Amino acid sequence: MLTSRLRRPVTAALAVCSLAAAPTACAQTRTFAPLVERLSEPGGAFASDNLVSNETSYLHVLGEFRARGIKGGAYLGVGPEQGFSYIAEIEPEIAIIVDIRRDNLLLHLLFKAMFETARNRMEYLGLLYGRAAPPDLEFWTDADLFDILARLDLTPVDRATHDRQHRDLMARVARYGVPLSEEDRTTVRRFHDEFAYSGLDIRYTSRSRTIRMRFPTARDLYLETDLDGGRASYLATEDRWRRVQALQRQDRVVPVVGDLAGPTALGAIGAYLREADHTVSVFYLSNVESYLFRYGTFPAFVENVRALPTDHRSVLVRSWFGRGATLPSTVPGHFGTQLVQRVSRFLELSADPELVSYWTLVSDEESQLPVAVPPH
Repeated sequence: MLTSRLRRPVTAALAVCSLAAAPTACAQTRTFAPLVERLSEPGGAFASDNLVSNETSYLHVLGEFRARGIKGGAYLGVGPEQGFSYIAEIEPEIAIIVDIRRDNLLLHLLFKAMFETARNRMEYLGLLYGRAAPPDLEFWTDADLFDILARLDLTPVDRATHDRQHRDLMARVARYGVPLSEEDRTTVRRFHDEFAYSGLDIRYTSRSRTIRMRFPTARDLYLETDLDGGRASYLATEDRWRRVQALQRQDRVVPVVGDLAGPTALGAIGAYLREADHTVSVFYLSNVESYLFRYGTFPAFVENVRALPTDHRSVLVRSWFGRGATLPSTVPGHFGTQLVQRVSRFLELSADPELVSYWTLVSDEESQLPVAVPPH
């Protein structure tokens, strides 16, 4: 199995809170904020808030992770919460969420506070969507996800409850030590309000376009399945959710502001991972490469990937949106296609990054997943 060759204690680089410690004690982070600052670079603009993914196929790669024995190591990824499901599957030593939007970092600080506060999935979702926890909270710990979501749907948002929850969560966020401007705080409040007042019907949105109703709701994404037909999101079971919670409470989910082709973030991440003796196991890219090709920065991205600590089993995960075209891995009925490619294969294909094309990468035969059609 792919694991981190960890020889130094994790505490050499991160202040790890004991899982037995109270959540409040774990929130008193000592090196979390300095690490966020060390690894980040100035943020850039993007056309969406991207509070929710639009990739209904995001879980299709999990079977490939299992087949390849991918566990541990360092997880790198972009985006909001879809990466939590990859983290729950591979249980990395550390997860670094790197995204060009500072807004994404702000959202992950809010997620961190929710994970640290919540006692189970039901309470976590209540905090996210501005709903009061049910009086029989413990009953819901081992409940089926469908029933949890149905209970959430039947619980109306309460302004006073949402205001109190947000205030308490932001007090916890303040203790992380990441400097927040008044504009940052306003942004976090806007994001939290969108979750609360849209509920489980919240969808991916672009600032310049109206909401596309064909995009999945958060409810849809939570209930998606892998290619074996099993529910496998980080909320699918209490155990999967707690795997992510444990890393959050130990400051081992680190949000970073950075351009994947930028001059600082990926280089700093690579240097840090080498210091801690971590090897990248999974690097989730979504469809970021399509933008790098469009803006002419793909060669810089290749060099950044080349500088990361990887081995022959490290993989890239990408999402391809074919706009009508299909690949062997495309599953009917899904918006997008997930692909898995060894980092070594990527670097081989990109030996001359001026000559490689995005199509070369996504159509690579080695990147295609086993053909399967899960129940949908």
